[in-house]
Amino acid sequence: MADFVLLISDWYRLNARELPWRNTKNPYFIWLSEVILQQTRVDQGLNYYLKFIENYPVLNDLANADEASVLKLWQGLGYYSRARNLHKTAQQVRDEYGGEFPQTYPEIIQLKGIGPYTAAAISSFAFDLPHAVVDGNVYRVLSRYYGMDEAIDSGPGKKLFQELADSLIPASDPALFNQAIMEFGAMQCVPNNPDCASCVLSTSCASAFNLELIRKRPYKKGKTKVRKRYFHYLHLEKDQQIALDQRTGKDVWEKLYEFPLIESESESVPEAFKDSADLCYQTKHILSHQHIYAYFYKSTDAEIEGFDFKFIDKKDLPDYPIHRLMEKYLEH
Repeated sequence: MADFVLLISDWYRLNARELPWRNTKNPYFIWLSEVILQQTRVDQGLNYYLKFIENYPVLNDLANADEASVLKLWQGLGYYSRARNLHKTAQQVRDEYGGEFPQTYPEIIQLKGIGPYTAAAISSFAFDLPHAVVDGNVYRVLSRYYGMDEAIDSGPGKKLFQELADSLIPASDPALFNQAIMEFGAMQCVPNNPDCASCVLSTSCASAFNLELIRKRPYKKGKTKVRKRYFHYLHLEKDQQIALDQRTGKDVWEKLYEFPLIESESESVPEAFKDSADLCYQTKHILSHQHIYAYFYKSTDAEIEGFDFKFIDKKDLPDYPIHRLMEKYLEH
C-alpha cells in the first residue's frame, strides 16, 4: 500500500494538469468545481467554473442571486438539480453559518446536495482532513490495481471501496493523494485501452496488460432501465410574442422554460395539433436514464386549448433558462 501511495503521488507531481481549483484552499471555489465537474468533462466544466466565480465571486453572491439567473448561467451543463441544490446550499451556508463554509466533515455532509464524495473532497482539499474521495476514476483504479470484483453499484461494494480508499490516504497530505488518484484515473488508467506499458503501477497491478480484466473492472451488477418518452412541443408565435411555459414537479429540467408541451405514449400527432399546427422538427434526445423523442410543431393559432402558458416578447427569450433540447430546436 505504501508503494501504491508513493508511486501514484509521484506520478501526479509530474503529470498533473494546471486547473484553477487546484490552486486554492477556498472551500467555496472547491465545492463549486466539484459540483460542476460531476458528470461533466473538465474541458467543458472549466468555462462554467470561471463564469460562476466571475458572476458570484463570494458565496453570499450566489446565495443572494435569484434562481433563474443561476439556472441561466448553468444552461448547457445538464443535470439541473445540481444547480438548484448549489443555490439552496449557498443559502443554507449564508443563513446557518453566516456565509462561512463549515470546516468539518460532519457539518459539510449535512449540507443540502452534498454527499460523501463531495464532503470528502472539500474536507481534504480545503481543510487538509484525511477523508478519501471515491468517484468513478477511483473505483476504476482501485478495482483494477487490487483485482476487486465487488459491484460498485451495491451497498457492500461501495462500503468496501470506501474502506480501502480510507486505509490508503496519508494523514500527512490527504489532498495530494486524493487529487493524484483521481487524476491518475482520468489520464492514465482510462476506461478504454489504458496504456499499461507506460504505467508506473504496471509491475504490481492485478489487471495490467489483461484486456479482459480491464474491460470488466470496475464491475456493475446491473444496467439501469431506460425509459422512452414522447414530447410534443408547440412553437406558438403571435405579434412578436412567443408562448413559453415553466416545467414544474420532480422531473427532468425542473423550473426551466420550454414551449407548451403535450407528453404522450407515442409519436402520433396529438389531436390538439392536427388541424392547427405543422410538424417542423423532430429529434431524439438521450439522457442517462431516458430517451426523449421530441416533436416540434409550429402555429400562430393562439386559441389551441389544453395548455397553460404565457406569452413573452421574442426579444426576451434569451433571458430565460432553457434546456438543451430547446437549444437544439432554436439552433435548428
